[in-house]
Amino acid sequence: MAKRTFDLGMSIVGLILFSPLLVIAGLGILVTLGWPVLYSPQRAGKSNKLFTMRKFRTMRIAGGPTSHHSGDDDPRVTTIGRWIRKFKLDELPQLWNILVGDMSFVGPRALLPEEIEIEGEQVPVPVEDVPGYEERSRVRPGLTGIAQIYAPRDIIRKHKFRYDLVYVRNRSFWLDLRLILASFWVTFRGKWEYRGEKL
Repeated sequence: MAKRTFDLGMSIVGLILFSPLLVIAGLGILVTLGWPVLYSPQRAGKSNKLFTMRKFRTMRIAGGPTSHHSGDDDPRVTTIGRWIRKFKLDELPQLWNILVGDMSFVGPRALLPEEIEIEGEQVPVPVEDVPGYEERSRVRPGLTGIAQIYAPRDIIRKHKFRYDLVYVRNRSFWLDLRLILASFWVTFRGKWEYRGEKL
C-alpha cells in the first residue's frame, strides 16, 4: 500500500514537473519522425497481465519482439532519438503507466510478450522459460531497478534476472528510494546508453 501510494503521488508530481520536457520531446519527434509521437508496445506486467506501455518514438521503424537492445549504431535510431535515449526521456510517458497502476517507479524491466533469448548455438528460448522469470513477474515492472542500473547491458537474461531477483527478495521503501536517487544521477550524467558502469 505504501509503495502504491508513493507511486501514485510521485507520478502526478512527475507529470506536472516534467510537462515542459514532455512537450519539447514530443514536438521534436513530431518534426523529425512525424505521427505517431508515441510508441505503444504491449508488455507483460505483474502476473504476466498485458498492458500498453507508453514511450516516445526514437526509431524510424518500431521493431517487434527481440532478444537484444538496439545497438549504438542502429540506423533506425534518429539523432534526436539518441539524445532522448541518452537521458532516458523516451520513458517519461511511462509516468502515465505508473499513475494508472500498470507499473511502479522501481521494479524489473517490463518485457515484451513472446520475447526470446538466444542461447548456446543460436537456440531461441522463450523468455518465460528463463530461470527467474516467474518470480520476477510477481511484482509490477519498474521504470528503473537494480538490473537497469547495475547489470551490464548485453548480458544474457538468466544473469540479468538474478539482479531482478535480488530486488524482488529484498524490496523495501528505502531500497526504492536509493535506486531512484541513483537513477537521477545516471540521468544527470547521460549514462543510460553507456555499456560500462553507469554510476
